[in-house]
Amino acid sequence: MTDKSPQESNVFDDVKDEVIGIAKGGVKHPGTRPVLTGAAVGAVAGAVLPVVTWPVGLLAGVGIAIYSRVKK
Repeated sequence: MTDKSPQESNVFDDVKDEVIGIAKGGVKHPGTRPVLTGAAVGAVAGAVLPVVTWPVGLLAGVGIAIYSRVKK
């Protein structure tokens, strides 16, 4: 079997914990500013690029920001 020990973390669990922490902590959470910055950069990139719309860019920016924060 390939059961993971409880100490090994899963990326999805880490992302879920980060999103819950941001939702509960609001602006005071240390992850809020980088995620909002990623959302803004993604929205601007989505508005500038001809194929991608700003909501898609916003979601992509949030996803990249959260993943890079969790990966550390």
